[in-house]
Amino acid sequence: MGFCYIESKGVDKMKINSINNFSNNNQTFFNHNKSSGEKSTSKNESSVLKTGVLISSAIGSGIALAAIAKRQGFSLSPKKIKNTPIKDFAIFRIGDKNNPQKKLMEIEEKEILTLAAGSILGGLAGGAAIDSKNMKAKYREALTQAVGNVLIPVGFVGTVSRIYKHYEQAIQNIMPQIKSEKNVFIKNVNKLLKNIPAIGLTTSALIAGIYTGSKTTNYINEKFFGQKHERKIKSTDFAPHVDDLCLAVTLMGSKNSPIASTITRTVPLFLTVPGYQVGKAQENC
Repeated sequence: MGFCYIESKGVDKMKINSINNFSNNNQTFFNHNKSSGEKSTSKNESSVLKTGVLISSAIGSGIALAAIAKRQGFSLSPKKIKNTPIKDFAIFRIGDKNNPQKKLMEIEEKEILTLAAGSILGGLAGGAAIDSKNMKAKYREALTQAVGNVLIPVGFVGTVSRIYKHYEQAIQNIMPQIKSEKNVFIKNVNKLLKNIPAIGLTTSALIAGIYTGSKTTNYINEKFFGQKHERKIKSTDFAPHVDDLCLAVTLMGSKNSPIASTITRTVPLFLTVPGYQVGKAQENC
């Protein structure tokens, strides 16, 4: 009798354990599926946001680029554009040594600020349409991009460039040169030696400008937005400054050379990055 009691107790215990295990397994399965569903939804939302703000930033930059082209005398007439080969569009025109008078689009300080403004406004518009609950983060990022990554660095580089040009000839005259009249390689080396100060100053001004811009926007974000977290400098912060690479190249040759003008054509593309960063900004991201 006692044996039967023990056996029955053991069976009941096994049943209870089986029920508990089944319940726990179902709960784990449910939680796993719920977690996977949430992650999948979050991933899809993030993908939609990134794609949307990339498009809106590009549209903003495109509108700014069209305004620049119009201001510089390029026609925006649909009829004329339709009959113009793509290679002769304002943004695609490349310098030609055999045609030095060929009109090229200029992208300098004023144009960079215009393109950046268009990109940032486009990114904000796209972000507001898709992810309006994170607008405070987007406004902070807009301030960082506009002031910290564009206005201050471009101001630094532009100021140093103007000062350098005032003393350019005197500085180049004191740079060492290798004596050679016919060797093309030596001529290029001499050209590089003459422009080392300009390249060094451009690079230093850019780094100092981005560092100063970062510190300035961190201070503003802390004082006016209550943001305690310090934003670190990112690799994407250098994207708006492809034009400074162009400056270094043009210092070693013609401003309208094929290499310099090709680099210049990429500037609007890189200037979509600030708007993209603004549009996808979220709290704690």
